[in-house]
Amino acid sequence: MLDNVTDAFAAAQQWLFEAAVQPVAFAVGAGNLLEDGFTATGWLLVGLLQIAVLLLVIAPLERLWPVEPLRDRHAVRIDVLYTLIHRLGLFKLVMFFSVELWLTEGIGWLRAHGLPTLQIDQLWPGVTDRAWVSFIIYLVVFDAIGYLIHRAQHRWHWWWQLHAVHHSQRQMTVWSDNRNHLLDSVINDVIFVVVAILIGVGPSQFVALVAVSQLLESLHHANLRWSWGWLGNRLLISPSFHRRHHAIALGHEPGTTAFSPYGGNYGVLFPWWDMLLGSADWRPGIDATGIDDQVLHGRDYGRGFWRQQWLGLKRLAGLDRPVAGKL
Repeated sequence: MLDNVTDAFAAAQQWLFEAAVQPVAFAVGAGNLLEDGFTATGWLLVGLLQIAVLLLVIAPLERLWPVEPLRDRHAVRIDVLYTLIHRLGLFKLVMFFSVELWLTEGIGWLRAHGLPTLQIDQLWPGVTDRAWVSFIIYLVVFDAIGYLIHRAQHRWHWWWQLHAVHHSQRQMTVWSDNRNHLLDSVINDVIFVVVAILIGVGPSQFVALVAVSQLLESLHHANLRWSWGWLGNRLLISPSFHRRHHAIALGHEPGTTAFSPYGGNYGVLFPWWDMLLGSADWRPGIDATGIDDQVLHGRDYGRGFWRQQWLGLKRLAGLDRPVAGKL
């Protein structure tokens, strides 16, 4: 079945490339970049499919089972902009021709001098004949890394200054997943690309892993009053489990909550790492979302895209500290 999906995607990618991308490349004199353009077409197609699912499946579900009414449409429109930048390949394209290109060349040089590829999927017997087993292994590995990154984003003060852009959204919807500071996204992308290269993830596998992860993360951020039940919640993160992570009262900076000084429920796809490392919060309830000092003391995290990016850099440089009396 996985092979059929892969073949269908490859055929669609080839059609889109020949029908749209290739003519444009020749028209602007970029025929030497056709191979890279084909790769970019894959990311564009994945993004289009994801946005279709968000619009046609998850968004209608939000209207049927919402946690809260939609009061701030401007905030949602800004999140849509973040989503388009990340899902339609603009961010990925910039990374591909800059940081990722340097990383690939650097690791290629290291491999030529003896750096091995781990190929961790080969640890499972018969994986070469079962593409889905390889996919699941890589998905679990990526999720474990995602958990560690997410925990560090809350634990390390400098990283939190960037990650706070994501948590400052008080109107959580299916579009909120990609609401991140661009520098934060760069750091995440670099980590995952390096890991993918080192453990032997192929280009098509990497695209599929990112696509599946992003779709599930969009579901987890959705304005949905959904839980999977006692067992289901322990197998896959639900919207209610992740909403607890965004709760105002849960805390993100030191000393703001009795549960954990840096929050909880850091899991990206699976709650297993939270369960193993003691950061799972199963308390019931639907919480308001945001950041303590934003809500209680009016700290400005920005209403527009560029304002949010600028304030994130100011916090990172220590130039946007709360005034006296604030958290």
